[in-house]
Amino acid sequence: MKKVGIISPVLIIAFTSCLPAQFTQLELFSGLKKTDFTLLSGYAINNSNTLSITTLAFFQKFREKEHQIFDEVGVQPTLFWNIGKSVAIGPSLYYNSFGGYSERLSAKFTLKSSKTLLVVIPTAAYSEKKDAGLAEIFAQFQLHTPLSEKISLWFNGQFLTVWDKFKAHSRSFQQLRLGLSYKGHQLGFGSDFDQYGPEPIQESSLGLYYRKTL
Repeated sequence: MKKVGIISPVLIIAFTSCLPAQFTQLELFSGLKKTDFTLLSGYAINNSNTLSITTLAFFQKFREKEHQIFDEVGVQPTLFWNIGKSVAIGPSLYYNSFGGYSERLSAKFTLKSSKTLLVVIPTAAYSEKKDAGLAEIFAQFQLHTPLSEKISLWFNGQFLTVWDKFKAHSRSFQQLRLGLSYKGHQLGFGSDFDQYGPEPIQESSLGLYYRKTL
């Protein structure tokens, strides 16, 4: 199987829109084909909370040897300037074990209520390894409803598409999660659908996920 460069497998930074000013979030997804581990942390750097730093680190490991060309590690710190409650912009430096370093500038648009969240993040970036620009769009939605005083039902979705030189497909994914939350512990079923390269190689995995926010 031809080796495929990967730009950005996860941008869970959108989740910061509904979390406290300081937080640490852990998520583990273990499926039939792969295991994903994600660490997300963030904190405000001024008293008005208009500036914040969010750091994302992740690890993706496939079980079968023939798919391990897609194993991946990434780290991305982002500085966000929050313009009101619905719009934020900010730069980041992203390192990926396949794509190398890239400098990025993103805008974040957020719509939320007590039970729903919708975030859309368009990004323009420059990849040092490819010596080219790229375009990226990430979207996330969350729906949750209380079942009792301590238990709630959650449905989460994340979607990404990346285009090298703004015209050639590089990477896409669709991630769905359905689970129950109890005292901050979220557990349930998940599915990952991944596409790699200009003529997309398709990968999918079903499994379980666990999420905890500290």
